[in-house]
Amino acid sequence: MTTTSAERGAVAAMCAGLGLTVLAPYADRATTHLLADHVRAGYPTYTPARVDSAVSTYLVLLPAVGALGVLARLGTAWAVRTGKRWARPAATAMFALGMCFGLTGLLTKDTSGATGLPPVLGWAGMAPCLAGLLAIALLWRRPRSG
Repeated sequence: MTTTSAERGAVAAMCAGLGLTVLAPYADRATTHLLADHVRAGYPTYTPARVDSAVSTYLVLLPAVGALGVLARLGTAWAVRTGKRWARPAATAMFALGMCFGLTGLLTKDTSGATGLPPVLGWAGMAPCLAGLLAIALLWRRPRSG
């Protein structure tokens, strides 16, 4: 199967997004536990145990969503590499779902009035979407006439 340079570029972008998807849930550890500080600031009456519980919930939820993203990226990259006819629409649909998940993490406010995730972590969750956007742009780009 012959792949075009745009398809190879799209697969490379998907692989970059895969790496970002895997790393995004660990951004909190790299930022000296912003999530716990964010929960503490939003809920000053929470005990340390309750803050830990809220953080633990996020630390289960974020990798679970990331695992779904990994499966979507692997599946769409495989479909593009093997030339499946449905690869572009499937990749576009997975991108749209990823954007929805990313924007939900970035913008959803909790009962304290602040976003559920600190902005740094919300934006870290959006980083894989940039690679997805590049992949989609490459997949839908018209080939140059030669």
